[in-house]
Amino acid sequence: MEKDILIGSHVSMSGPKYYLGSVQEALSYEANVLMIYTGAPQNSTRTPLEKCKIEEGISLAKQNNMAIDKFICHAPYIINLANPDPEKQKFSQDILINEIKRTAGFKIKYLVLHPGLHVGIGDDAGLKNIIEGLNIVLKSTENEDVIICIETMAGKGSELGITFEQVNEIIEGCNGSNRLGVCLDTCHINDAGYDVSNIDEVLSKFDSIIGLDRLKVIHLNDSKNLRGARKDRHENIGFGTIGFDNLLKYVFDERLKDVPKILETPYFNKKPPYKDEIKMLKEEKFNKDLFKDY
Repeated sequence: MEKDILIGSHVSMSGPKYYLGSVQEALSYEANVLMIYTGAPQNSTRTPLEKCKIEEGISLAKQNNMAIDKFICHAPYIINLANPDPEKQKFSQDILINEIKRTAGFKIKYLVLHPGLHVGIGDDAGLKNIIEGLNIVLKSTENEDVIICIETMAGKGSELGITFEQVNEIIEGCNGSNRLGVCLDTCHINDAGYDVSNIDEVLSKFDSIIGLDRLKVIHLNDSKNLRGARKDRHENIGFGTIGFDNLLKYVFDERLKDVPKILETPYFNKKPPYKDEIKMLKEEKFNKDLFKDY
């Protein structure tokens, strides 16, 4: 018997259906939550909210009893609040401010953010820039009911936010930290060196350093890499080094029952695997032949 869990995936949002199409795609995967980018993640070009069919999407989600209060937006990759260049800092701040307003426009409460790359100035200076940038952004959007969820990162290049301590330093350094949460990515923490197989140890560390009340989103991804590789290469559920049974722990652990689980696994032969992966997780049964007919 399938259990009631909060699970979905990244879904596309493009014309002509925009948000309505995003909800339709999520429903086709038998998901009850979803994650969208409000535009292309690689740039700042954005379709005006009034053209995005937001009310139609919300209506369809409600009709199908989706957990719309747990829907997620993801900020574009081009944001780097750690960058030492003042112009690039301002560019990132302005984009993030706009994304927060757009997230609120979609009636979505959670916005996932990659904390940034220090690009050579070192961890301490980079973290300081992130905190300063977030303080400006939070003050500029103080009327928006959106929580920025700092994503745990794999440690590729000069990425920051690769340890729970770094994530907590960002949160604690910010004014208005009640508007900050965390997105835990299973692939990223594996690649950063955490033992994902030991959920009790992971959640205990997270709770003691950050606090489980801050955990708002889980990106549920397997990894192509060994623990500690610092490479950030996602793998399909059960086909990587983390493994199906270990990922299943994060889906069904009682401590995480109110946290939406979002899949960002690779397409297989250019086809999204999400319906089949969600089915496997709901049924708690790994299918090693999942991609045989793709």
